[in-house]
Amino acid sequence: MTMNKTIIAATFVSSVLSIQVSASVPDVSPKELQQTVPAAAQICVSCHGAQGQGLEGAGPKLAGLSSAYMAAQVKLFQSGNRQNPLMQPMAMMLQGDNIKIAADYFASQPVVEVGLHYRGDKVVIENPAEKLAYQGDWSRDLPACFSCHGPSAVGAELFPRLAGQQASYLKIQLEAWQKGTRKGDADNMMANVANKLTAVEIDQLAQYFASLK
Repeated sequence: MTMNKTIIAATFVSSVLSIQVSASVPDVSPKELQQTVPAAAQICVSCHGAQGQGLEGAGPKLAGLSSAYMAAQVKLFQSGNRQNPLMQPMAMMLQGDNIKIAADYFASQPVVEVGLHYRGDKVVIENPAEKLAYQGDWSRDLPACFSCHGPSAVGAELFPRLAGQQASYLKIQLEAWQKGTRKGDADNMMANVANKLTAVEIDQLAQYFASLK
């Protein structure tokens, strides 16, 4: 796809999504938007909200993710290692320093504080999703989710925050790792993890992490 075609496609997608989700976006005047959101980040607002709080069915939460993680994901969309018919053309519209400008803006947005719980805090855990998060399942070589994503899954630099993220989005991402439509992490770690999870476990984990808020 040429750059002109990419820009046209991205502009069309942005316009359609703006219409679809306008009822869910908080009232922000164009003047306020220009004053508070950097120009590079304004293309993201239609799906992710002016403060990166996300819009169910349109875009995940960006607030709470690190700038380094978001910049890396934009580049993975651009390279095709992450595949999404909406995000790929939008990502192509961010180039050069604008990637970091947009990522820095959303990384700076407020996020709900979560009480931190560490691996080892609990020994006996009844909830199967919580058990995977805290302890993993070494009989299947599944590491604890918290070992990479931090206590209470609040994230750690290139490992994204899962706490409070939309359950539907988390489920879609785990399925994308399984299908191979999402790639690009070190040593293919997340694909290895996702491919050992059952459909029921994916549902349970998505709901569990979404509830941490």
